[in-house]
Amino acid sequence: MPIVVFVLAVAVFAQGTSEFMVSGLLEAIAVDVGVSLGTAGLLTSLFAAGMVLGAPVMAMAAGRLPVRHSIAAFLAVFCAAHVVGAVTSEFTVLLMTRVVAAVANAGFLAIALAALPHLVGSAMVGRATSVVVSGVTVACIAGVPAGTVLGHFWDWRIAFWAVAIVSGAAVIPVWAMVPRTARTGDRPATAESSLLREWAVLGERPVLTSVLVAVLVNAATFAGFTFLGSITAGLSTADSRWVPIVLALFGIGSFVGVTVCGRHSDRHRERIVTVGTSGLVGVWLLAALTAQALPGVAIMATVSGAVAFGVGSTLITTIVQTSAPAAPRIAGALATTAFNIGAALGPVTAAVVVDHTGQPAKALWCGTVLTLAAATVVRAARQPVASPAATAAAGDPLE
Repeated sequence: MPIVVFVLAVAVFAQGTSEFMVSGLLEAIAVDVGVSLGTAGLLTSLFAAGMVLGAPVMAMAAGRLPVRHSIAAFLAVFCAAHVVGAVTSEFTVLLMTRVVAAVANAGFLAIALAALPHLVGSAMVGRATSVVVSGVTVACIAGVPAGTVLGHFWDWRIAFWAVAIVSGAAVIPVWAMVPRTARTGDRPATAESSLLREWAVLGERPVLTSVLVAVLVNAATFAGFTFLGSITAGLSTADSRWVPIVLALFGIGSFVGVTVCGRHSDRHRERIVTVGTSGLVGVWLLAALTAQALPGVAIMATVSGAVAFGVGSTLITTIVQTSAPAAPRIAGALATTAFNIGAALGPVTAAVVVDHTGQPAKALWCGTVLTLAAATVVRAARQPVASPAATAAAGDPLE
């Protein structure tokens, strides 16, 4: 595996840490900049919106540039946004830095994922994708808790400085290691391949199916993960010390799932998606049924993290590989957008249910329903579609 793939994973680690750590720093930020906790929550919601919108827009804007120029620029902007965020005392400025950081993050991921076939060869795209995505899982295990600890024991600005340092340190290696000739889709951007025309790839059944399933699977993942801490804290047999432990177990499971599936997705991609989506229905159902006991929560946090991120990372690979032939420059954007739509849709859906019932564990039932929908889509997509000619040849049974 080329070293540049691991450098990209380091950058994704910094970006994943930034995306998720702010939820643990909202109270400190609100007090420091003089806004309500609800207003401070815009820092997370606008970041999610920036990720969803930024991936396709930045992929189109930077699609004609060499990969080293675009991803190094996105990473530098991401670093600069955190430097500004760390020194400002104005909430409006801080809010804008989160939007800028999200758009840069989305652009970086979209271009990097689309460039993997050029960087590693088509036979290793699945494994390379798992390495890059593992940056997010390592952020869940180590980066997010570390950022939260820095914010609570020193100052939330220190956490922003830490993200800026890690992401800034990756800029030069990215620039130096990405080949000068690398472009998204492993071919030069030319006039005959219109970027707008590439979006027609969503009309192809394999691509549309992969995107839809990825949205549903990731929505289930983040519906459960968002309320996992609240579920743990609400158990009578657990104290507050168990919350970070359970969240870390989810992150460890995620890392294992991404790593294991990444090693096999290039050869067994369809099987992982088919069996995995069906298996996730049972995983989230079992998690919901065992959510009343601490051992059940701890075990199922690990299992659900492993299966959910294993299947989710394989779906990212699937989107890139199925869309790249017809849409080389937006393949990564499709994968990034699908992931982040799910990451935004899941918590919102679960929040409605949790607010209505007053029971955080109901979020796990949302995960069950969402993965059941995903498994249904996968099963329906495997059914052959009869062509008009075949239908005519069969004749009218009433004749």
